[in-house]
Amino acid sequence: MAVEGNESQRRPHVVLLSSPGMGHVIPLADFAVRLAAAHGFSVTLLTFSNFDSPAHAALLASLPSDSVTSVSLPSISLSDLPPDSPVDVHLCALLDRCLPVLRDAFLSFQNPAAAFVCDLFGSNTLPLVRELGVPGYIFFAPSLTMLTLGLHLPRLDETIDVDFEDLPDPVRLPGCVALRGTDLPDPFLKKSHPAYAPFVRIMSKYSDAAGILVNSFEEMEPEVLKAIREEEQVEAGRPPVHLVGPMVRSGSDETDESGCLEWLDRQPADSVLFVSFGSGGSLSTEQMQEMALGLEASGQRFLWVVRRPSDKEKNAAFFTTGNKDDASNYLPEGFLERTKDLGRMVPSWAPQVSVLAHPATGGFFSHCGWNSTLESTVHGVPMIAHPLYAEQRLNAVLLAEAVGITIRPRAREPYGVVGREEIAAAVKELMQGEKGKALRHRAKELQEAAARALAQRDGSSYKALQGLANKWKERASRRVANA
Repeated sequence: MAVEGNESQRRPHVVLLSSPGMGHVIPLADFAVRLAAAHGFSVTLLTFSNFDSPAHAALLASLPSDSVTSVSLPSISLSDLPPDSPVDVHLCALLDRCLPVLRDAFLSFQNPAAAFVCDLFGSNTLPLVRELGVPGYIFFAPSLTMLTLGLHLPRLDETIDVDFEDLPDPVRLPGCVALRGTDLPDPFLKKSHPAYAPFVRIMSKYSDAAGILVNSFEEMEPEVLKAIREEEQVEAGRPPVHLVGPMVRSGSDETDESGCLEWLDRQPADSVLFVSFGSGGSLSTEQMQEMALGLEASGQRFLWVVRRPSDKEKNAAFFTTGNKDDASNYLPEGFLERTKDLGRMVPSWAPQVSVLAHPATGGFFSHCGWNSTLESTVHGVPMIAHPLYAEQRLNAVLLAEAVGITIRPRAREPYGVVGREEIAAAVKELMQGEKGKALRHRAKELQEAAARALAQRDGSSYKALQGLANKWKERASRRVANA
């Protein structure tokens, strides 16, 4: 286990705990860097060795070693779980079983923690850290809308006696866009889902938090924020919500092994559609064919991060680093030759932040994971929604109907395939149509709003985090004074 250096021992110390998976580690790693660079903390980022990967290791190695220490917790056995259990089940079980190794980690720190922050799966760890005399917070990486759903989930579970996907009417939550039952996250669709009961339990324990930090900003979901503030006034025990986002990667540590940035350099401004479905997303064989033929039929330039299809799980790549085999093995015959003048295929991974920041990128065909959504927003890039798993369908509804930066093509049936005609029409509209122009204008407005939120001194998100930082520093100072 890593030992904090002399310089970091002189700084107030914050401990972060991330669930496995790049989508969970990335925002907490960004948060760690911000706490260290902008607020003067020493940060320990705890991760789980169960699901280490080369990409995970590279991300942690890029953190500033003088102020951020990464510690990989000892492996925790999950061998009793069915091998085909959903990812959510593994995550919930891992956080349930981590308390002994988490306690050992806290007792090993030479510089005691002034605060502890876990991610959305870790609410069961809060009583332990409170027992150790440390205030515990939750870092909620998804949207405010998803947080609202989660906070209301225990009550919804008690009052709704059918599966959510069978509800005849939309779910209406304070300040939120109306959500059909079929748009809720996968574990919420059926009460028989193996992760449903653990999620209800996790969300019921959010009241143990000293506060909830959300990776969003005021202008992104203003009506939801207003409703949350009103609920905080009338509900005893509701932890205060602090908007501290957008937390996004700078892209400075990204490499471009594929040469896609050089290819973008040769394309006109706003002319390329970036197509990528996150670190865990996998298309089915049929959807891969429809996606390819839809992109071809659109006649638009595209940069596509291609990963081997999976007909078993839409998140089949969640704990893997993808593949770099020949894309022609699973793309339509002749597709690569026919689109060689318009498209560029990248196997498995691309430097996403650098691609979204590139002047040639004019749109993002995305799974709507919240990390990717914020990265797109920060760079003013409008989106086409193709949600795959987790809360991505909810995000797609939010972004299309409330935020106004996204086109959502229609699937043939709930959770089903989106046909080539729908894909081609959405791509043409985003890249060349009037609606695309309106979405691009709105995306630029949010880009400016995100920059304002993060501005030092006056930014709403900066001030929210500064307030917490001051509280944590005061606590650290009192501890030193009383030592």
